[in-house]
Amino acid sequence: MEVAGDLEAKIESLLNVEKKMRLDNDVAGTKKAVTDILQLCYEAKAWKTLNDQIVLLSKRRGQLKQAVTAMVQQAMQYIDETPDVESKVELIKALNSVSAGKIYVEIERARLIKKLAKIKEEQGQIAEAADLMQEIAVETFGAMAKTEKIAFILEQVRLCLDRQDFVRAQILSRKISPRVFDADTSKEKKKPKEGDNVVEEAPADIPSLMELKRIYYELMIRFYSHSNDYLEICRCYKSIYEIPSVKEDPTQWIPVLRKICWYLVLSPHDPMQSSLLNSTLEDKNLSEISHFRLLLKQLVTMEVIQWTALWNTFNKEFDNEKNMLGGSLGDKAAEDLRQRNILVVSKYYSRITLKRLAQLLCLSVQEAEKHLSDMVVSKALVAKIDRPMGIVCFQAAKDSNDILNSWSLNLEKLLDLVEKSCHQIHKETMVHKVALKV
Repeated sequence: MEVAGDLEAKIESLLNVEKKMRLDNDVAGTKKAVTDILQLCYEAKAWKTLNDQIVLLSKRRGQLKQAVTAMVQQAMQYIDETPDVESKVELIKALNSVSAGKIYVEIERARLIKKLAKIKEEQGQIAEAADLMQEIAVETFGAMAKTEKIAFILEQVRLCLDRQDFVRAQILSRKISPRVFDADTSKEKKKPKEGDNVVEEAPADIPSLMELKRIYYELMIRFYSHSNDYLEICRCYKSIYEIPSVKEDPTQWIPVLRKICWYLVLSPHDPMQSSLLNSTLEDKNLSEISHFRLLLKQLVTMEVIQWTALWNTFNKEFDNEKNMLGGSLGDKAAEDLRQRNILVVSKYYSRITLKRLAQLLCLSVQEAEKHLSDMVVSKALVAKIDRPMGIVCFQAAKDSNDILNSWSLNLEKLLDLVEKSCHQIHKETMVHKVALKV
């Protein structure tokens, strides 16, 4: 009781000093008074009193911004010193209530929210942690360091992915432009001009820009894996592969290059996939995993791959990916790899029997029909199956306008040929007449 009474007396004395300094508009004196009050509470381990004093001091009439900022920054140092989780949460909530709506402590508020979200996550409350983080729009903070902004947004994306909220994760990820990771930091302004916003230094626990780049693309791989967008996953691995620290270490780039090769094989054929395929084949590092070069060369030829032979060759390699960066490719990837042959067949055939298609794919007729139906439903290709006749037609159905346009084009070509033929006949006739006269 005596200790508590002594603490209250000291706080009361300092509150009188703080009031005098505040009314005199003495910034340094006010800051000193409020931080001394907090220090007294901390040394006495009076956590409830500390929380009460933080709220009380912030609400005093005409309280100076500099004093509030100093008070919040001082109290944030005590968060890790609290005896238990409940005291820590109460202190963070008290500081949040003080910093809410105040631009001059917006960075401190963002850091507090991040700490609180971390506690919620550790307690298994992923949804609550994600909701807390989404309240803060750090991209509007002019004084926050670029790396800290990126790290905060990446944490928002990660929590959304953890709670299976893929739509919001995509929206948040678009706040980060991939070009920001390629910025030349040496060209940034070292000394801000007068009138410019002073950017704070990022805390020591914030990763470097290249580390953030890797985290960003690993999160994007998680996002694109949800929709099995193999080409985008491949591009993400390609970006990780280009990071200097990865490219210098064979233990890091070999697993990444393996993943690039697998996802190139799984990706549908288009100009982007073709460009990535050719650039990967030209990579000298591919010689370290020569069997993957053979796999990619089979892809370049756009030939129907003998599935049984391919799977016997690469089955172990496919299973080994479970222990590699990014984890297992999964059963769905194995099925999609098998379906790739259907896309190749559709490029060479306009019509084919189901029996012949099943033979080319090393499948039964029922399995071939199922795979083909799945690809049509997913709009990977256009096809129609005549089941009584057992024939697959890969040509897209044309509407009346397309048919009329086709007829019109054919007539135009026909008339053009007739005109050219008439001109050649007339020319030959004239030459023949001249020869007769001579």
